[in-house]
Amino acid sequence: MNKAELKEFLDEKVIQYNNQDFIESDPVQIPHLFSQKEDIEIAGFLSASIAWGNRKMIIKNSHKMMELMGNAPYDFVMSHSDENLADLETFVHRTFNGKDFGGFIKGLQHIYKNHGGLEAVFAKNQEQNSLQKSIHEFKKIFFEIDHLPRTQKHISDPMNNSAAKRINMYLRWMVRQDTKGVDLGIWKTISPASLSCPLDVHSGNVARKLDLLTRKQNDGKALAELDAKLREMDSQDPVKYDFALFGLGVFEGF
Repeated sequence: MNKAELKEFLDEKVIQYNNQDFIESDPVQIPHLFSQKEDIEIAGFLSASIAWGNRKMIIKNSHKMMELMGNAPYDFVMSHSDENLADLETFVHRTFNGKDFGGFIKGLQHIYKNHGGLEAVFAKNQEQNSLQKSIHEFKKIFFEIDHLPRTQKHISDPMNNSAAKRINMYLRWMVRQDTKGVDLGIWKTISPASLSCPLDVHSGNVARKLDLLTRKQNDGKALAELDAKLREMDSQDPVKYDFALFGLGVFEGF
């Protein structure tokens, strides 16, 4: 395929997968449970943070997270007691355990009480066509307070050459604004043009088969390479192509 044919092919796949049918098998359904901005962004952040492994298990455990917070995530973050945090200790998703969950609740409370909330922190350090510095600075702020060192591994840092798939996916959910109903688009202070593709094994393999990516590792350098190619096709909304790459990989075995 030449460039024009590739763009046409991927645009068609975006239309195929970027619709409400996508939600039922994806963890993006978790923030869709809520209507208040803070509930949406906290639910999204927590569910995105455990989004690795089996998708059904991710969704199941994300629902469990919400239940442990009384299905009121913002209220829980802002007004939890030590006893409430102790109740989280039964939670486990792969290597993310109840103590990590409690640490995330404390980090989120710090973000809302002292830094104006999640959107403000990510918006503050955005650069043209990149939120990778924002992710790096967010992680520093998130862990300013006392925390278990082990919990730090659950937020990736692009400055350490990580593709930061889960947090880039979360940012897609919060920032992308269209009429399709999958991404929530509740953050208005960050441009969709600044987003990066949530690069994982599925999107990476498809991107290589389509000659959008040459680097073999799914790391920060690969993400920069893929982002540049996607921006050539749509500079204002490059990450819409995540639907195409992911859909081709997961649903079509491309």
